[in-house]
Amino acid sequence: MTNRRKIINDPVYGFISIPNDLIYDLVGHAWFQRLRNIRQLGLTSLVYPGAVHTRFQHSLGAMYLTGQAVQTLRSKGTDITAAEEEAVLAAILLHDIGHGPFSHALEHSLIEDMPHEAMSLLIMEELSKALGGRLNDAIAIFRGEYPRRFFHDLVTGQMDMDRMDYLRRDSFFTGVIEGSVGSDRIIRMLNVSDDRLVVDEKGIYSVEKFLIARRMMYWQVYNHRTVVSAEKLLTSLLVRAREVTGSGLRLFASPALAYFLEPRHNRAAGEERAALVGHFTSLDESDIISATKVWMSCGDRVLEDLCRRFVNRDLLGIELQKSPFDPARVAETARTAQKKLGLDDDEVRFYVNTGDVYNQTYAPGTPEVRILLKNGATPDITAVSDLFDKEVLSEKVTKYYLCYPKEIFK
Repeated sequence: MTNRRKIINDPVYGFISIPNDLIYDLVGHAWFQRLRNIRQLGLTSLVYPGAVHTRFQHSLGAMYLTGQAVQTLRSKGTDITAAEEEAVLAAILLHDIGHGPFSHALEHSLIEDMPHEAMSLLIMEELSKALGGRLNDAIAIFRGEYPRRFFHDLVTGQMDMDRMDYLRRDSFFTGVIEGSVGSDRIIRMLNVSDDRLVVDEKGIYSVEKFLIARRMMYWQVYNHRTVVSAEKLLTSLLVRAREVTGSGLRLFASPALAYFLEPRHNRAAGEERAALVGHFTSLDESDIISATKVWMSCGDRVLEDLCRRFVNRDLLGIELQKSPFDPARVAETARTAQKKLGLDDDEVRFYVNTGDVYNQTYAPGTPEVRILLKNGATPDITAVSDLFDKEVLSEKVTKYYLCYPKEIFK
């Protein structure tokens, strides 16, 4: 039993301890170990070569920060039982277990209308059944249904431990120093007021730095133009693979990937939960990577070409601008691509497409950042900050993209 008290040497925080038997069992479970093969930033390593860290590392880091936050809150008089600590640590540890290959890049491509949070919940519920209900409180915290609401704020909020870790970790591995945040300082400033998570007044400047860092990371890393182009290429080739499969061509695929290529598995509605979870938790990036290499000679010329571009990093060209692209410009680009690449009318959509990406510092529907003043009041950060107001923080800044093969304009 003493061997269950492992320590993990993390490059960001140093030593992370496995605090109890439940966490030990969850970390060792095959469904959680799968996160070793899911990159935290998907295809971002095509731009920042160091960005090869995984959801496994991130989940452990978020759990570590949550443990630090629990210690801080206890030191300031908040009563937290051992069972509650175990539950909130389990909730944050498993918050990303529903991510599929390449994280957000394929979030709505494998299963339509099911974000990773919904899949995480399904997996947590299946795990809880196997563990005799030991995750019931963790699930309640994750869903925001636990009576003490500040636990949910630690897992899902404007300054939750998920964001705290991914900003610091993603900054570390990409080398984008603008995203670095003082997580130690912010956590030491955490408090509870009226059953909600708040930040002591002394932490205002650290909060401002956190919000700025998040905004910077979205444009420099998460919505980088080349990352957007790579993600569009990957989603296009999977759409093509599903259509080819539906037409009767048998493609090489692992059993897990083959399950999601079948048209009847486009949506989660009507699926047997256990079967869906079983196939999903068997799927990781190695399934996609090995398939795309084989599909380079699968017999469908469009899928072969898309896979060749993906494997060889011959990405589509991309333009970004603040307003939607002129439909006439998009149509002309499509005609040029169709002519030069010899594409059919239905094939050009895999090569020329447009859409948008956005950045929003304050995520909608998420608890606000509250500052605990010396007089006991807890105003929103926008009421006491010299840098932000509510309109600036909530503003949704959108950029529009146009993707096309670079060679058509040479």
